[in-house]
Amino acid sequence: MTSSFASQFNLRSPAVKRLMKEAAELAEPTEDYYAQPLEHNLFEWHFTVRGPSDTDFAGGLYHGRIILPTEYPMKPPSIILLTPNGRFEVSKKICLSISGHHPESWQPSWSIRTALLAIIGFMPTESRGAIGGLDYTPEERRELATKSQTWSCSACGPIKSLLKDRSETPCEPSSDNQEAKELAKQIRFKEIDSGNTNQRTIKDSEQTMDKKNDENLTMNSDSTNIETRRRRIGVVHHDHSATEGSQKIPQVTPSISLNSPSYEASVQSSRTRLSSYIIVILILAIAFLLFRRIFLTDSE
Repeated sequence: MTSSFASQFNLRSPAVKRLMKEAAELAEPTEDYYAQPLEHNLFEWHFTVRGPSDTDFAGGLYHGRIILPTEYPMKPPSIILLTPNGRFEVSKKICLSISGHHPESWQPSWSIRTALLAIIGFMPTESRGAIGGLDYTPEERRELATKSQTWSCSACGPIKSLLKDRSETPCEPSSDNQEAKELAKQIRFKEIDSGNTNQRTIKDSEQTMDKKNDENLTMNSDSTNIETRRRRIGVVHHDHSATEGSQKIPQVTPSISLNSPSYEASVQSSRTRLSSYIIVILILAIAFLLFRRIFLTDSE
């Protein structure tokens, strides 16, 4: 397999090195899981897991795809179930804390094997509205578990032949199965904590939105009050101006008292000017008469 990938991928890439190492570790199928990359794509794997015993999925075989990012293992893979199972939607990325839906909870120390064990351990749990989750009845799940044994993948063939048969191993509790249960508990705890965090986030968001709405209403109310006040002030100012305008009295030059010195001086000045005018007129009249007399005398 190394030679087939050598010409396609950069063997110095941390992701390629990691995936090739995991492919070698998972080369031999177990009774509970098996996974290998596609022949010409190291970043897409197909896997098969056995349903956990003592559950509605007992005896079932479930096949799916794992899509790995080029940043693996720093970023989580995406997991897609292909076999109808009643717990996860088919051909849709499922939502687990080890999948691409929750990169914040992914740990680089986890591996594809971790993801497989998590799927096994998580199957008997409730979906609680998670993305890609289903809540079929126990009868429906048992029926699908029986049908899954004859399911075949177009790339891998019949999945029944991909896992090691349980009869070939001693009849003792599977360490992988126990590890899957413990891992599921860990993931379940994270899912619940994440759900509470999401609920708190939603509640905080709602409270923030309510607060903003209240602030907006208050601002709008204040703006309305300010505008109303401005209008009222404008009306009052207009009325006040109109009142002032109507009450304005034309300015009148204050009259001079008849007994005041200014009045007497003014009268005296007027009399003097009038006397001067009369004297000038009399002088002109006398001069005219004299000239006329002289002119008539010369004519005789």
